[in-house]
Amino acid sequence: MQQQQPNQSQSQPPVFQETPQVLTGKDFNYLKDMLSWNLLGFKKAHFAASQCQDQQIVVALEKACMMHERHYQRILQHLEQNVNQMNQ
Repeated sequence: MQQQQPNQSQSQPPVFQETPQVLTGKDFNYLKDMLSWNLLGFKKAHFAASQCQDQQIVVALEKACMMHERHYQRILQHLEQNVNQMNQ
């Protein structure tokens, strides 16, 4: 049995040399999810640390908490920088 070859004459999507300065609905939803995941990770790590009595575990959970907070802040900073650049 012979496999069919894709038709070469079908139009291909354009190849961008630079990232387009547009935020699609899918992009927005993904960014919203990333912020939500980091906020949830922050809250869960903080809560778990407050329930622990083993100091080593508390320290590890607080590190995780700070990591999620850093990621959350970094995403926000990146978004703010890009919004400021687009408004100039």
